[in-house]
Amino acid sequence: MRPHPHVFSALRQELYDWRLWTGRGVVLAFAALAGLTVVAFTWLTEHALAQFFTLEKRFWWAPLLWVPFSTAAIVWLTRRFAPGAAGSGIPQVMAAITPDVPAASRSLFVSMHLSLAKIGLTAWGLLAGLSLGREGPSVQIAAGVMHHARRWLPSGSQVSDKGLLVAGGAAGIAAAFNTPLGGVMFAIEELTRHPEERSNGLLLSAIVLAGLMAVSVYGNATYFGVIRIAPLGIDLLLPGLLVAVCSGVAGGLFARLLVVSLAGRSPDIFSRFRQLAPIRFAAACGLAVAVLGVVSQGDTYGSGYGHTRALIDGSGESSPLYVLLKFVATWITAWSGVPAGVFAPSLALGAALGNDIALLTGTANSATLIALGMAGFLAAVTQAPLTAFIIVMEMVDGHALVLSLMASALVASGVSRLISAPLYASLATLQLQRLTPPGSPEKKGAPKGSNSSS
Repeated sequence: MRPHPHVFSALRQELYDWRLWTGRGVVLAFAALAGLTVVAFTWLTEHALAQFFTLEKRFWWAPLLWVPFSTAAIVWLTRRFAPGAAGSGIPQVMAAITPDVPAASRSLFVSMHLSLAKIGLTAWGLLAGLSLGREGPSVQIAAGVMHHARRWLPSGSQVSDKGLLVAGGAAGIAAAFNTPLGGVMFAIEELTRHPEERSNGLLLSAIVLAGLMAVSVYGNATYFGVIRIAPLGIDLLLPGLLVAVCSGVAGGLFARLLVVSLAGRSPDIFSRFRQLAPIRFAAACGLAVAVLGVVSQGDTYGSGYGHTRALIDGSGESSPLYVLLKFVATWITAWSGVPAGVFAPSLALGAALGNDIALLTGTANSATLIALGMAGFLAAVTQAPLTAFIIVMEMVDGHALVLSLMASALVASGVSRLISAPLYASLATLQLQRLTPPGSPEKKGAPKGSNSSS
């Protein structure tokens, strides 16, 4: 049995080392800065998307010109000035915390330069109406801000670079969704599996502090409002199970499609076109997204936040083709090579899938199935069920659905694992190939044909 610490000795030891407290102050200050940066990024992206919808409502044909041009321009700028900003951003953070990555090479994946580029390019993507989310990019943005704190830490600080990256990435989720618990779970389940980093109280405090920055600006409001559910009964068992299984299948297929297409291993004509003419391929992807938007009367544009919120509060309807069209639009957006997250579109797809099953089965309590679909689809795509159910629970104030959300996430994630390899881990492996000089043997265990847009 360990002896109890002597109170005064322990206190004296804590107060004696000024570098310890300086390091803590620096970490917490940059955590607050990371949270505020994500809040500002959120404001910018929301206004950018609002401007796109203003244009689209006045001139329905304008996206057919604006979206392809913007997509090509974003991809050109990304490849030319910030190749590490392409894609979601979560794989970059995972690659940066890989043990065998040299400290000098982490700037390829996470840095203040990439954070600033990610803010501007992702905002432009939503200004173009592309089907993308800002939550994945928020992870890379906040991680870049937090990692910059290492320049200000005193010598001999016990805070590691990897710890800063983990805290920053999780802080991005906490601030983007206004879900501090979700950020903590994201750090534990997705970014690291090292117990010593999980239990670091300072880094957990940094994650929560970043989330509180969002609360201080937006208040204690939930991301999608408050879900209204009827008392749960046995009649929801089969529809709920159907939602979980369908979410697992659809989410698993979506993740597999992203991994295969971004890896570029398929010998099809589209993959060859992407490799030989990435800018023209991006323009073609933008045109496809615009056509899908016109066909869906604007529903598939953007992150899907408005569509999802309308389904949850019962003020909106969903087309029977929405899931298919949004699925394709999100995949094509990610394939184009622009900085783009998939969290928000995944939530939109899950919500619409739950709503469709509620209509198909005649379930009156559609709000419950919508929430189960959100948790299930997100868990299937990320294969991080605990993170998915906690995020959805906090976003809709769904504490009455805790067990149901957890069950849906676990079932959907299990089904997804039968279909696809883990999405972010696979894309992180592709990111690590950027460390291999051209013409040299590929890194062990990395798939062939990768590129920087994963």
